[in-house]
Amino acid sequence: MRLTIETFNLHAVERMLCVEALNTAGTIVDAANLLGITRHALKRRIIKHNIEWPARRPIGVEPAANQATSLSASE
Repeated sequence: MRLTIETFNLHAVERMLCVEALNTAGTIVDAANLLGITRHALKRRIIKHNIEWPARRPIGVEPAANQATSLSASE
C-alpha cells in the first residue's frame, strides 16, 4: 500500500496512519500489528486523535457476518 503525505504535520500524519491501518485491518489488534506497535499504544493514539472506532455504519446496514445469518434464518 502506498500513502501520499501532503503535510509535514506529525500529528496529522500519525492520525492518518492510524485511521488507514484500522480501516485496512478491521481490528485494533491487526491494525497495531500493521503499524508495529502494541494494541495499547494504538488505543492511546485512538483516544489522542479522537478517532471514532469502530467506524459508524449507515443506519440499516449490517455487518456481512450478520447478513449471512439473517439470510439463512429466513430460508
